[in-house]
Amino acid sequence: MATIFTKIVNGEIPCYKVAEDDNFLAFLDISPNAKGHTLCIPKIEVNKIFDLDEETYMGLMAFSRKIAIAVEKAMPCKRVGMAVVGLEVPHVHVHLIPLNEMGDMSFAKNVPLEKEEFTAIAKAIQTYL
Repeated sequence: MATIFTKIVNGEIPCYKVAEDDNFLAFLDISPNAKGHTLCIPKIEVNKIFDLDEETYMGLMAFSRKIAIAVEKAMPCKRVGMAVVGLEVPHVHVHLIPLNEMGDMSFAKNVPLEKEEFTAIAKAIQTYL
């Protein structure tokens, strides 16, 4: 059974896309810890990050770095934090979270956003890619 992220990659479920290349996809988290919370995923469905082959792992880190730099320029924050937890969806994903305080990294915290806000944030990040 395909994960929700594979369904996003395949276009079966919409997302607020930030960036995409042949191997990776970045999109806004729909239940964000902070405005600009972005997920970076490999397009191949692998459950655990350390089960990725080395080339895909290194590619995901490079892709995530590029996106994090754009997120930090687009969103008012002190820095962008990164987390790889992976318990909620069995498909490798890197969380990039704009941080202004330690609590912004708490996955118990959610910032409700309207569709227009998601769209505007995705476009703002894209301007720095």
